[in-house]
Amino acid sequence: MSIAARMLQTRWFVRAPIIVFRARLGFLFGGRLLLLEHTGRRTGETRYVVLEKVERSSATQVVIASGFGPRAQWFKNLQADPRCRVSIGWSSRCPAQAEVLGTDDATAVMDRYRDAHARAYAELSGVIEESTGLSIDDVPLVRLTLT
Repeated sequence: MSIAARMLQTRWFVRAPIIVFRARLGFLFGGRLLLLEHTGRRTGETRYVVLEKVERSSATQVVIASGFGPRAQWFKNLQADPRCRVSIGWSSRCPAQAEVLGTDDATAVMDRYRDAHARAYAELSGVIEESTGLSIDDVPLVRLTLT
């Protein structure tokens, strides 16, 4: 297993950026990463996850990918309650609404991502496949609309 795949499965590593965002220093990630605050579907408690944006078509629209597929807890939580908060760049805790993209929209987004970031796409697809067995083209995409 590659180092990147092992790191994605290491809890402390993937949770460490949450501290940076909660200290309102998310701008240090240059808008590439975002902090998603969502509500646990069973507990009702606020949950946090840092994710990489796939696309930001406007100041109010961000697309993220569920690299662990539909089994990711944050993805299941957003399906149960699409209301969330997003911190990205200099913006902190902006209310947002989540929407799972349909196949055609998701394909178009991934095509644009592959064209704009060919090397990152190749690396990311390898890590996702190694970690989860999913093809990068099969991971669900979610559009976050900041309100």
